[in-house]
Amino acid sequence: MRSLLFVPADSERKLEKALGSAADVLIIDLEDSVSLDRKPAARSTTAAFLAGARGRTAARLYVRVNGLTTGLTDDDLSAVMAERPDGVMLPKAEGGADVARLAATLRVHEAEHGIEDGATRVLPIITETAMGVLNAASYRGASPRLAGLTWGAEDLSADVGALAARTEDGSYTDLFRLARSMTLLAAAAAGVPAIDTVVPDFSDMEAFERDCRTAARDGFVAKMAIHPAQVPAINAAFTPAPEEIEKARAVVEAFAKAGDAGVVNIGGRMYDRPHLALAERVLARSGGRET
Repeated sequence: MRSLLFVPADSERKLEKALGSAADVLIIDLEDSVSLDRKPAARSTTAAFLAGARGRTAARLYVRVNGLTTGLTDDDLSAVMAERPDGVMLPKAEGGADVARLAATLRVHEAEHGIEDGATRVLPIITETAMGVLNAASYRGASPRLAGLTWGAEDLSADVGALAARTEDGSYTDLFRLARSMTLLAAAAAGVPAIDTVVPDFSDMEAFERDCRTAARDGFVAKMAIHPAQVPAINAAFTPAPEEIEKARAVVEAFAKAGDAGVVNIGGRMYDRPHLALAERVLARSGGRET
């Protein structure tokens, strides 16, 4: 996956519009974009959308439920699991134990609805609280359902009392650079994709494209969007260029021919096993929807 588009769960119009986007994943949002009094109706709208969207889109369909501490998660899952979402996004996750807890609940719902055990993936947002950032290393081995790790800045700002996440030149402040880096490291340690956070301002597309390129450079393999207009830029940035694919294929083929070699020579340059691992990742990403 490259692009993950948030869609408010209480807007039939926006849900329908999202089907026409090129997003790899649609995240139907029952959390922040839906007020408390509208959540029951939003759950019904989500279930109907999941039932009707199958066969109309190639995108995976995820549901962002409300966090485990809200008391609303069970109601969210009870309303939508019969329609077999591909995954559940868990906000305000504070460690691998939260993923394991959600996984256990999903197993019950899967059994009740005749869904294959483990079919529903879990994507936690791991930096929305201070404790979440500090527990970033705990996702390794948390659950086979883990689809990736992603991060968020807005809720972390509120949790620690930060007045802004970025400086005047648009770069993240130290706290949010740390949260971003912890997500990359935690995802690598857990062996899952690192997914970059949203950029709320979709009016400056040039700045957004730079943000996407920077994320891809640093090791993120996907990015979340809050508006369909952001999706093409994300897909472009996180789809390896033809020259990248060609180079990666050459590295993989050279190692295959060399057998058990630790180093190979390609055009007068030496490539070792870390280069092979990176090349394999590029080839895996070249399909865009591998996760």
